[in-house]
Amino acid sequence: MNILGFDIGGTKCAVVLCDLQDDQVIWQGRIEVAASPDWKQVLETLAAGGESLMVKAGVSRSDCRIGISCGGPLDSAQKLICSPPNLPGWDEVPVVDFLQTRLEMPARMLNDANACALAEWKFGAGKGTRNMVFVTFGTGLGAGLILNGQLYSGSLGLAGEIGHLRMETDGPTGYGKAGSLEGFCSGGGIRQMGIVRALEYRENGTRVSFDKGDLASITAKAVIEAAGQGCREARELLALSGSYFGWGLAMLIDLLNPDMIVAGSIYVRARQWLEPAMQQAIRQEALAPAAEICRIEPAGLGEQIGDYGAVMAAVYD
Repeated sequence: MNILGFDIGGTKCAVVLCDLQDDQVIWQGRIEVAASPDWKQVLETLAAGGESLMVKAGVSRSDCRIGISCGGPLDSAQKLICSPPNLPGWDEVPVVDFLQTRLEMPARMLNDANACALAEWKFGAGKGTRNMVFVTFGTGLGAGLILNGQLYSGSLGLAGEIGHLRMETDGPTGYGKAGSLEGFCSGGGIRQMGIVRALEYRENGTRVSFDKGDLASITAKAVIEAAGQGCREARELLALSGSYFGWGLAMLIDLLNPDMIVAGSIYVRARQWLEPAMQQAIRQEALAPAAEICRIEPAGLGEQIGDYGAVMAAVYD
C-alpha cells in the first residue's frame, strides 16, 4: 500500500511517501516546509511536493492514499482543522477536502497525538502493550490514548488534551491558558520561561548563557543546547519543566493505569535534565502500585515519529 503522509506541525510541515507492507514501512521520499499562517500556500506546496515524490517513485494516484496528522483541536465529523493554538490562521481549514480534491486521492485525518500513539504502539516503544499513552511534548502538548488495545479519542475526538489542564493560577501560557501544563511542558512554554529567566538576569546586570542579546532568539532548542554545555540556569529551567511534566503524568497514571507512557520530541532530546524531577513528581503524586508498573519511555521512532503518524492516519479505521 502506497501512502502519501502529511504531517502538519506548529513549526514545520512535511509530506512523505512510503510503501506500507504489513509491519514494514519502506520510505520513498520526504519534503519539509516551514509552517505559516497561510494554510493554502502550505498545503499547496506540500501537495506539489507529494506529486513530485510520486512521479519520482513511479507511484500512480490509483495505488495511493493520503494520511493527515495535525495537532488539535480537529473536527473529525466535518474534517476540519479548528484553530490549533500553535497554528495561527488555520481556522476551520477543510484540509481533507482540499487535499482529496487537489490530489484526486482518498484522504483520512487524525489528531497528531492519536496518530503518533498508534505509530509508537505499532512500530515503536509501545509495541506489545495493551494500555499505552503517547505524549507529544513538542511545539505543544497533547496525549494519544491506547486503552484495552484500541485508540480512544472520546465523543468529539478531544480525549487526551492534557496540555489544557491548569497547573497554576498563573504562569507561562500554553493552549491559550496561563499556567497550563502545555505552558510548562512544551517548546513554547520552555521558550517563555527562558525569556523570563533572561530578563531576571538582565535586571541584575548579568546575562544567562542562552541569552545572546536578542530575546527573540531564546528558544527551547537554545535552552537545551545551553544545558548540554553545562549551563546551571538552563538545567534548572528544564528540571522545573520536568517537575510539572511528572505532575501531569501522575494524573494520567492515576486515571488510566497504563502499562507505559511514551514521550516524544523535547523529552527525547532533553531527557537527562527532565527525567529526575519528573520521576520525583510521579513518586510524590501518583498511586504507588500504578506508578510502579508504568514505564516512562522516550519515543522509539525518534525524529521520524511525525512521519509514521501521518502514515497511520491513512490506515486507521
